[in-house]
Amino acid sequence: MSADLEPAIRDGGLLRPRRPVVVLLSGGRDSVCLLDLAVRIAGPQAVSALHVDYGLRDAAAQDARFCAELCETLGVELAVHRPRRPEGNLQAWARDQRYTQAAKLALGRGADVAAGHTATDQVETVLYRLAASPGRRALLGMAARDGRLVRPLLSVGREQVTAHCEARGLRWREDASNASEDFARNRTRHGLVAELRRLHPAAERNVLRTVELLRDEADVLDAAVAAVLEEAGDPPELARLGALAPALARLSMQALADRAGGTGAPAIGHRTEAILALGPAGALDVGGGLRALVEGGRLRFVPTPPRRGARSDRVPA
Repeated sequence: MSADLEPAIRDGGLLRPRRPVVVLLSGGRDSVCLLDLAVRIAGPQAVSALHVDYGLRDAAAQDARFCAELCETLGVELAVHRPRRPEGNLQAWARDQRYTQAAKLALGRGADVAAGHTATDQVETVLYRLAASPGRRALLGMAARDGRLVRPLLSVGREQVTAHCEARGLRWREDASNASEDFARNRTRHGLVAELRRLHPAAERNVLRTVELLRDEADVLDAAVAAVLEEAGDPPELARLGALAPALARLSMQALADRAGGTGAPAIGHRTEAILALGPAGALDVGGGLRALVEGGRLRFVPTPPRRGARSDRVPA
């Protein structure tokens, strides 16, 4: 692939002429590359950008100023969001702020939301998820399109993004926290991915190809699961799910959890036997704020209610 990524990204179809798009712009290399490509493909009138100033780093004000200058140069409207810092998981909070604000902007404009995730990010995501949670979802990685969210650079490696920016004379901001070993993603990038490269020169390409193959196969599996759940009723009979082949029962329960919990649903395949053991009535908290609830022999996943002093995840229905 040449230093100019425009032909390949245009062929990918996620950025289209005059198609409105909101670009998530941090000021880093990937998002700067994405914004440049969005302007060249969709046109500046169709493109807007969102920068979220979390106020967590000393360089935050300089990052916001850089993004404003870049958008002015490219003729792009920029929205800057400055949320109030909460307690708790900062990474989860920052992600929620970014995507929630982008969704609001996109909805008002009939636009897609474009994130600058690259093929390198895809490899890191798969490896991290494999280590952090069981289940096939880890190997599916990130989708190129997920509703309004698009990832036009998902087939492009970080080195190609760098080459594009340098060829186009585009500057970017470096986030010093990307080098910190305090974050699991950075340890994956600097340790595990680097070791895989030493193990086999095609390691990253092989991971990406595996993701592509599994996504194709996932379409077949999802169709089979949808047919099973349609036959099992709404909500489905637990006994009917229990009569399925174990793999199909596991996938069906995961699909139900995903419907209830959305992108935040946990991987629950390893809880299948415990859920089936609930019988005609019972409840089991499965993590991620979800509870498997059986009433009248039918299974639903519902939000976990607040609990005080509980020592077991098995609770009365």
